[in-house]
Amino acid sequence: MEFTVLGATGATGVELTRQALERGHTVTAVARNPDRITVPASDRLVRVAGDVRDPESIGRALKGAKVILSGLGIAGKDAPGVLTAGARAAAGAEPDFIVWLAAFGTGESAPFAGVLTRTLLRTFMRNELDDRTTADAIVRRSGGTVFHAGPLSDGELSPARRTVSLDDAPRRLFPARISRATVAAAMLDEAERPEYGGRIALPLAK
Repeated sequence: MEFTVLGATGATGVELTRQALERGHTVTAVARNPDRITVPASDRLVRVAGDVRDPESIGRALKGAKVILSGLGIAGKDAPGVLTAGARAAAGAEPDFIVWLAAFGTGESAPFAGVLTRTLLRTFMRNELDDRTTADAIVRRSGGTVFHAGPLSDGELSPARRTVSLDDAPRRLFPARISRATVAAAMLDEAERPEYGGRIALPLAK
């Protein structure tokens, strides 16, 4: 399959790109500075410059994209709006499918996260919440799947990983940590065999 990865210099974007190549797919890796994409060279990897805040450059980068996977995040120096811009660009490219990474405890998953988690997110992610929920809505309206992941770590791929619907979210005081490798694998599974189109899915380590 042909995949396009947004945010390919970020930790999750690198995992998406690396694992997609390992699975035998062709990958277009998109980043503001494609020279910083750390995945080893491959004849199935194309590095492309694209900035989601620059409609012209991201439009070129996403032209003809079949399946778009997003590892986009909000860096400390980014003003709110990065995720919304990315989601609009992805949906505007009219791909066959979008798989989007988001945060558990935001938007529609907030009621499942518990009062304490919601309070912490409102405190530390106050300026990001509208951006995140707007981006989620854009992707879901396009028929794409939005993954709401718990706190991310750099651990190994979980052999017991699974994906569930939002209604089956485990009830915990705090969301369980999950490795980026595990989240990337779940997103690629969904890209290969969509099950949650238009909905929110939760990647779990066990």
